[in-house]
Amino acid sequence: MGIPRPVLVSTAALAAAVLLVPVPATALPGSPGGPAGPAAAPGRDTPDPVREEGVTDSALSRAPLSSALNALERHAPSFHRTGGYPRRTVLDAPAVNPADKSIKLGLAPYHSIAPRLNELQRLGDRVSVEVAGKSAGGHDLYLVTVTAPESSREAREQERMRERIENSPASAARDKHIKSSYKTPVFINNNIHGNEWEGTDAALKLIEELAKAKDAKTVGLLAKNRIYLNVTANPDGRIAGTRANSNGFDLNRDFITASQPEVRVMRQIAIDKQPAVMLDLHGYVNGTLIEPTTPPHGENYEYDLFLKNAYANALGMEKAVNGLGYTLEKDGVRPAEIPFRDQAEGWDDWPPIFTPQYMPFQGAVASHTIEFPMTVNNRSYDTLPVEELRRRSSINTAIAGAAMRATLDYTNTNRTRVLADQIETFRRGAAGEAQRPISEETVPGVPGIGPEDVYTTTFPRAYVIPAGSGQRSKVAAARLVDHLVANDVRVERALWSFRLAGKTYPAGSYVVDMRQPKRGIANVILADGRDISADVSAMYDISGWSLGRLWGATVERAESGDLRLLSRPVNAAAPTGYAPPSVARRANLKLRLDDPKELAALNELLGMGFRVRRTADGAALAPEEALPAAVRLAERLGVTFTETRETGVAFVKKVKVAAAVTAGEQFALREMGFEVVPVSTAILNAGFDWSTVDVLYVSTGLSYPALTPAAREAFEARNVPVVGRGSGGAAFNSAAGLLPVTAVAGNGDANGVVRVTNAGGPITGGAADHSFVYSPLWFTGLGEGVHIDQSYATGNPLVSGHWRTEADGTGGPADAAGKPSIVRGNSELGRNVVLFGTEPMFRSHPKGSFAQVARALLGW
Repeated sequence: MGIPRPVLVSTAALAAAVLLVPVPATALPGSPGGPAGPAAAPGRDTPDPVREEGVTDSALSRAPLSSALNALERHAPSFHRTGGYPRRTVLDAPAVNPADKSIKLGLAPYHSIAPRLNELQRLGDRVSVEVAGKSAGGHDLYLVTVTAPESSREAREQERMRERIENSPASAARDKHIKSSYKTPVFINNNIHGNEWEGTDAALKLIEELAKAKDAKTVGLLAKNRIYLNVTANPDGRIAGTRANSNGFDLNRDFITASQPEVRVMRQIAIDKQPAVMLDLHGYVNGTLIEPTTPPHGENYEYDLFLKNAYANALGMEKAVNGLGYTLEKDGVRPAEIPFRDQAEGWDDWPPIFTPQYMPFQGAVASHTIEFPMTVNNRSYDTLPVEELRRRSSINTAIAGAAMRATLDYTNTNRTRVLADQIETFRRGAAGEAQRPISEETVPGVPGIGPEDVYTTTFPRAYVIPAGSGQRSKVAAARLVDHLVANDVRVERALWSFRLAGKTYPAGSYVVDMRQPKRGIANVILADGRDISADVSAMYDISGWSLGRLWGATVERAESGDLRLLSRPVNAAAPTGYAPPSVARRANLKLRLDDPKELAALNELLGMGFRVRRTADGAALAPEEALPAAVRLAERLGVTFTETRETGVAFVKKVKVAAAVTAGEQFALREMGFEVVPVSTAILNAGFDWSTVDVLYVSTGLSYPALTPAAREAFEARNVPVVGRGSGGAAFNSAAGLLPVTAVAGNGDANGVVRVTNAGGPITGGAADHSFVYSPLWFTGLGEGVHIDQSYATGNPLVSGHWRTEADGTGGPADAAGKPSIVRGNSELGRNVVLFGTEPMFRSHPKGSFAQVARALLGW
């Protein structure tokens, strides 16, 4: 959880704190998924309480605030309860749902879990259950703790030791009391993919066994360890039989973005419980797959400490799984595999988007994806006999249970080493020490280590998120700061101007000192990343993700320097909202449209009926009578309105978007306040009323050639503008004969952060100079009247990620260099068309480029 720090908030926030205590962490003001943080009081000269020449706002010189304010601590666990263990919670049982997809497999339907957990709590004094939060679909998320009973005093002492391990690791390493008395935390995460069910059932069986067992081994295990089990991380998907949650998100791709409530709960468990060992239960790979992984390995890990524990634990799990006696001949089960040992590449731990790849940054020195072997989802679920499905599920449940028990055995047997390595992870970060490259000398007992396994990075002295004129977007900077803090990264705010690495920064700038225990996740979030195209031929998923480049804020990296500044620790970003106290007659209120929150503010103004104009460079101008609404929006969303005499070039109207898009794009559109009507080929063919929408956005699921003649005629008659993204959008454009361009596809597996050059104007005016690609496109053969809004940078546009040429030598970044990535124009019938070759809203992640799509949808 980190050392408690004073909170800087406005008077309004203080009142909110008193009214809202206790408040879940997933709904804290300014947190992802929660309401926006407070803005400056209307009428102030500046929304920033820190001035260039020093402290002039009384809020910055306050003593530490009251316990009521401390309830707003960003790090407060959403499920925190005082007292010892057990912590009894009588869970409400959901209504019985006979359509729950688990039932067919003979597994526990979601509605049966709460009653089962209530029964398990009554078995004795070892099992505690808490509701950690809710899923996107509103289902309770159950966190179970199994441990020997603790008094309130003993629980407080455990927390004190946990805090020391993170915040004073050098002294914790010498503390004999910690070594003998601290309960090593183990976290078992289940069912994050909703149609990979069996981890939940194995967890329920394990909880019952541990609750009932009287043998000395179990007693000793629970005396020295705490076992935390997220019983089902994705109840929405478990019920529906889908991989994703009810928002359509793959939760095991969301950990660096944390857009979904389930992921924010898991992140908070990691921060508050600080597990040293972690399992994530999945399916289906035959034989059972047990990480650690193939190269490339995440460069921000203390990988030498991680690998020795992860590999040793994997060997124990492999032995336990194979020891169940299942065979290929008799049961269809292949022997277990450990990718690090058994595969060359293709199952990597490079991106921190997966649960086990995120957990090391919160202290895990062994974290594993476990893929049990027998497929029971998708086509198998629909076609196999029930008896066969249940046979397979029974095998998977047994294998999941064996992996869990082997992990508990490993942790308990090696708890002194495991704990020492967790402490050492934090110590290296706090001391600013260099990483230790892995080798057979630094990681004895792990065979086959070669140069292909060595990935390290050089951490900078600090990152600065500057204030003042050096900051592209104050609202984006505030979001990034809040996200850093939500990931337990220490952020400071300068009270006076300071110099670092030869540059002067104004007061109010945010500083991330990289000599801190969790430097790894700080670097993951802020660094550019690395081009690994030459290192491996294939990647399991994305390879680049830099929030420092993609979230819209200006972030500067200071490689070295003497970090001396008067600062204050940050628990939430300072207010950024501002509206002038008054507006002169016939003047306008100008709102930049660079950030999702600014688009949300614009859509609210349009929804209120205000006549808003746009400028040539894509900003919005609201009339003077909108000032009261602007004040409220500034306070709630943190956006800035300024007075201007500009008059604009055209009116903007609120649009309803027909969208054939991914779940991430739909989520991003709604975040910006657009009303979205999902469409597809089938929906259009069934008869769609185009008069109910204003614009079409297409990236997937809509094929123009597959439309019926009637559906084509309806589309062509309405003549709505079209915004297309990627190959799906380009194919629709080509087949419908809209914009005269040729879309050229790059390597379909390529992805990452790219440099771009913006032409300015209504779509990319003021846009950031980085974007994201996945299966990148560019455009050639531009017909008359086609305008280029953005191009890939010359040279090698790839900053970080994986982008190789195709086998024939084409499709690489050199081919894309200098080519258009966003184009717009009019069809022969005058229909406005915009085409994107980038992925500006990929998985709702690259927030700095959302506005480009929004501006295109609003018209140009």
